[in-house]
Amino acid sequence: MRPDHDDIAATTARMLLEVEAIGFRPHQPFRFSSGWASPVYIDCRALISYPRLRRELIRFAERTVTRAVGFERFDVVAGGETAGIPFAAWLAEALMLPLACVRKRPPAAAAGRIEGAAVAGRRVLLVEDLTSDGRSKLDFAAALRADGAEVAHTFVVFFYDIFPGTRERLTDAGLALHHLATWRDVLAEARAGGAFDAEALREVEAFLDDPIGWSAAHGGRGGDA
Repeated sequence: MRPDHDDIAATTARMLLEVEAIGFRPHQPFRFSSGWASPVYIDCRALISYPRLRRELIRFAERTVTRAVGFERFDVVAGGETAGIPFAAWLAEALMLPLACVRKRPPAAAAGRIEGAAVAGRRVLLVEDLTSDGRSKLDFAAALRADGAEVAHTFVVFFYDIFPGTRERLTDAGLALHHLATWRDVLAEARAGGAFDAEALREVEAFLDDPIGWSAAHGGRGGDA
């Protein structure tokens, strides 16, 4: 039986909890590069070390993308530097497509940010490990488009799905977002499996219910989202 979206989300969340890719620090919050303060942190790079997990995740990714978009809708898979590149490579292999890599900035010896397969005139699937507010996707997509690529879809293993305006920001930029799991999925599996104690779960839920307010109250970015 093919897994549906709910099965994929729940299984992905369990994987993240199993390999301790979820960090919890309510009294000394994590601070993201975007300025948000958070009691929780996710490191999808932890999944890279586990072949059985990543094989299943790529199967989920292939199913998610082909179900939503189609089987012959892409010509190249592009991974965003750094953590997006291994996931992009595995997904490119599963989809039997060439791989390109998008750097955050051009290396000193090169003129552009795109390496690997040529993207000009090709339909490109942009891949990263996760997204919080979607801003890095806009930057990577802009770099690909500057090289002549058609970029209408982006895939991530994990989508925060809590910060307002993220989906609208991506939609306005012509990007459809596809993902496997969100913080709500992780919270549900953490409750079911007893991954955190009750106090920790309450603090996580308070953050998920009001991430801007929680961030501002803990020294992070506030209501300028």
